[in-house]
Amino acid sequence: MTRFSSSRWLDVFWGSTLCFVVVVASVLWSALPVRSADSDDEIKEDIESVEKKLQREEAAKAQLEQELGKIQYSVTNTQREIQKTESLLKDTKDTIARKELELRLMDERMQLQTELLKGLIREVYYEEQLPVESAFFSQQEFSQSILTVDQLSNLNQKIQDIMDDIERSKEKISGEKVALDDQKEEHEKLLALKEDQQQDLLADKRETQGDIAEKAATIEELNAKLSALRSNLSGYLGKAYNAKDISDAASFASKATGVRKDFIMGMLVVESDLGRFTGGCYAKDSRMSGNRLTLFQGICKDLDYDWKKRKVSCPPRGYRGTGGAMGVAQFMSDTWTGYKSSIASKTGHNPPDPWNLTDGVMAMALKLAKVPGVTSHKKTGECNAAKIYLSGTTSSKYDWYCKKVLYWADNYEAKMGG
Repeated sequence: MTRFSSSRWLDVFWGSTLCFVVVVASVLWSALPVRSADSDDEIKEDIESVEKKLQREEAAKAQLEQELGKIQYSVTNTQREIQKTESLLKDTKDTIARKELELRLMDERMQLQTELLKGLIREVYYEEQLPVESAFFSQQEFSQSILTVDQLSNLNQKIQDIMDDIERSKEKISGEKVALDDQKEEHEKLLALKEDQQQDLLADKRETQGDIAEKAATIEELNAKLSALRSNLSGYLGKAYNAKDISDAASFASKATGVRKDFIMGMLVVESDLGRFTGGCYAKDSRMSGNRLTLFQGICKDLDYDWKKRKVSCPPRGYRGTGGAMGVAQFMSDTWTGYKSSIASKTGHNPPDPWNLTDGVMAMALKLAKVPGVTSHKKTGECNAAKIYLSGTTSSKYDWYCKKVLYWADNYEAKMGG
């Protein structure tokens, strides 16, 4: 029977234990889900595909909105033309009514003159039928009788002249009335045509509005899909902040700067999906300029960070540009440097940290607050601030970004629930 020394037993024990640990570790390691670089690339490709679809849908929606603006302009112009035609038609009808009144008055005047003429004719006829004994009138009475007949004859001629003038005026007015009737008919035809055009335009407007609503729904669906993909990728790209943290940070920044909390939340949705997507590249891959890289290294040094291991935004794929934006507010290093002292005075963090949620959201709010109208909560000011945040300008080319931010300012809670 072989005997083992105590030291031999210890060697066997520790050897067996080591083998067991290795076997267990191997089993556990094989059971763990493996996230390969291929899966990362697949998610990134899916994100890129969805982003392209989103860009196409947003461009189509913008085109439809532009068409809607043109239709609305045509509707407005047509309405003005309808009102103008209605006014012309009313004036024509009023003029026709006046002409008809003038004709009636002329008829009455002619009838009066006719009656007067009839009386004169009867009187002349009576004078011409004087009895024979009138020949024995005195010379004076005879002369007066002859004068009266001459006067009546002259008066008769004047009345006849007046009647002729009235008849000519009546013919003229009748002609004018006929022309006005024709004009009235043309106005009525034009009015009917414009009203038909307006109905067609309103139908086009309703159809275009329906198309815009459909595009908006598609965009919302793509945004939701994009959000889900980015959430899946967030474990690789940097720290993901939960909704309560982001909401508290926005409330704090709002109180400190006067910027509307909902507006800050809308900006955070668009810029970093409420902090879920803060950057997937390192500085060396960001294509940032030499000056920005130097400032970036200085920021990291002040915070005792290894600048080579700090995540920043990647260069854009859809257009020529650089990455390097930091944290939830997506500030470039030169922009962050310009706000450092202001951020520190608000948060008490000196130096402030662009990857710190409180500092990052405060930086965003401070920048937004500089644009007129933002702290008074005017939508025009907020729109300009959003465009300046993106591009440095208030160009209408970036209206789509403003609309996106203001949409999420009203609907960010849907993102928080995800």
